Amino acid sequence: MRKTLSHIALVALAGLLPATAGAACLAEFKAKRDNPLALFYDIAPIRGACTQENAEAQLRAELARQGQTLLKVLSVREE
Repeated sequence: MRKTLSHIALVALAGLLPATAGAACLAEFKAKRDNPLALFYDIAPIRGACTQENAEAQLRAELARQGQTLLKVLSVREE
């Protein structure tokens, strides 16, 4: 009986691991566009490490392609 419960616990734990390993990283940020001036607040998914530095690098590049400037990353969190 005890061995069966151990196996059930291991299977349950193994089932949770893929969900946490694939957790999404989200960055909350403020940006602007000049001429005409427009201010933006948004949340975007971040690839790779869920850090402030990684989020800033990715957002700067993506926003520049859209003609925007990153003002500040407000928060970074895993979902």
